Amino acid sequence: MSPPSRQSDPSIEYSEGSQIKTLLAILPYLWPTGRSDLKTRVIAALIALLFAKVITVVTPFSFKYAVDSLTNGGAAVSVYSLMLVPIFLVIAYGFGRVMMIVMTQIRDGLFAKVGQSAVRDLAIRTFNHMHRLSLRFHLERRTGGLTRVIERGTKGIDVILRFSLFNSFPTMIELTFVCGILAWNYGWIYAAITAVTVILYVGFTFLMTEWRIAIRRAMNEADTEANTKAVDSLLNYETVKYFGNEQHEADRFEVSMKKYEAAAVKTWTSLTVLNSGQALIFTIGMTICMILAAQSVEQGVLTVGDFVLINAFMIQLYLPLNFLGTVYRDIKQGLIDVETMFSLMDVSPDVQDVAGAKDLVVPNGDIEFDNVCFSYDPARDILKNVSFKVPAGSTTAIVGPSGAGKSTISRILYRFYNLASGEIRIDGQDIAKTTQGSLRAAIGMVPQDTVLFNDTILYNIGYGRPGASNEEIKEAAKMAQVHDFVLKLPEGYDALVGERGLKLSGGEKQRVAIARTILKAPPILILDEATSALDTLTEQEIQSALGMVSKDRTTLVIAHRLSTVVDADEILVLVAGEVVERGKHADLLDKQGVYADMWNRQLEADEARRLLAENQETGIIQPVVPQIR
Repeated sequence: MSPPSRQSDPSIEYSEGSQIKTLLAILPYLWPTGRSDLKTRVIAALIALLFAKVITVVTPFSFKYAVDSLTNGGAAVSVYSLMLVPIFLVIAYGFGRVMMIVMTQIRDGLFAKVGQSAVRDLAIRTFNHMHRLSLRFHLERRTGGLTRVIERGTKGIDVILRFSLFNSFPTMIELTFVCGILAWNYGWIYAAITAVTVILYVGFTFLMTEWRIAIRRAMNEADTEANTKAVDSLLNYETVKYFGNEQHEADRFEVSMKKYEAAAVKTWTSLTVLNSGQALIFTIGMTICMILAAQSVEQGVLTVGDFVLINAFMIQLYLPLNFLGTVYRDIKQGLIDVETMFSLMDVSPDVQDVAGAKDLVVPNGDIEFDNVCFSYDPARDILKNVSFKVPAGSTTAIVGPSGAGKSTISRILYRFYNLASGEIRIDGQDIAKTTQGSLRAAIGMVPQDTVLFNDTILYNIGYGRPGASNEEIKEAAKMAQVHDFVLKLPEGYDALVGERGLKLSGGEKQRVAIARTILKAPPILILDEATSALDTLTEQEIQSALGMVSKDRTTLVIAHRLSTVVDADEILVLVAGEVVERGKHADLLDKQGVYADMWNRQLEADEARRLLAENQETGIIQPVVPQIR
């Protein structure tokens, strides 16, 4: 299947490609390769289905013979047989009805594992694929809408398999049996009327359902939009509170819910038209058949039992047809949902391992950027011929104004994006020719904005190396200076950190991030402005912990506060994507260039904050504004 033409918002994308191709793409889930147990279940379910339909069309005959016996239309020859035969036939009819239901339930029970296995398999494949997609895709996605697409798609495959195999197909079998029996026993006219009735019924149902699907699609889009807004609003709960925009968020959500309400009302209104039309068409067909049967009974051609049998066949056939609109709609909607999810599966990652990629081997940890050029948008260059080396075990800091490209360096080192030109090498190995998994396993990251899972502190630290023992996790926590804090919590390491770690302070979250990086024990470490959002006291404490984790590791520091990198082995000054200065702290100050100017400005800002704090303590609340050179 081809991907949709627009990938910027995959959460609401509905491809209009061939639904037959989608159905064919689903078939492997019905007959999974290498799963003989599931194939056996499919065969057994089909056999149970066939038995159920045979019982369904045979059972009414016992009712016919019972009626004939009671009306002396059969071969009753004695009072004994007159009493025994109808009772036996009624019991047979009841047994047949029970067996019909039992076989149907056996069929559903056998197929349950097949359907749920398909749901699980597709859900896992989609989940894994979402994690394989590049950072660019996830920065453009709408999380709420995307989860909705995956949720509906996984349910859709179960609906398609179950309804197409166990409703549409069985109904066709039953219709064939009924028409054959009517034609053989009562003449082609009954079979023709039944067939024409069903054809008109099905045609009307399909036309009406196509109209209703368009309404349902609008309802799904409104549902996706509402869910997206709700998730975004809840993820940004604090921002909503900061600006007091609860009503604004409620109004935005209400707009989407009004769209959903309007589409839902149309859905129910159209359902009344569909049900009424179905009842009218089938009732007309059944009435014609019953009039013909009644005339034949009057003429002595048919018995009362035949009249009852024809009626039973028609009513019995109406039951599955009555759900045809719902089944067709659900199958069609399931195809749309699955097709939409398949379109996500067709999105290729921007960054992929090259053919023959080898695992990265890091005996030392040397990093080299060689004439690296990069841009997110071809119209705007971010990095321009950046070259530098970070010797194994040393610390190199990258500083510069906002927008200079500092954080971009950490992203391309992680290979979240492909380079426009140039090479990045680790111990002489071009990272573009190594596997992404081995590359990222060799690098540890402590970001500025640490995001934690809504789980326990133990889990979040242990995330650095799944499978680590509790003792190893606690040892990492001690090195990150977070162990004592955790012990003061009532739940200790089992304390939940909340959504995105909101129950912890900035410094506490950073310590947890440092602890899990220590647990990962990577040979290369990236500190991406890891203390820029913290107060001075907390920053000093975190710097101490960072000093421990970076010891004997190749460390790349993306810094905002220059005071945190004065001891770096080398400092690179990045301006507009180019390295304009490099050297140690003292040497750069002596040059009186860009770095020295940045240093002086930060000193003045720090001095202004100090004077302001002193003035407020002494009762002088007027802030001191330094003169910036």
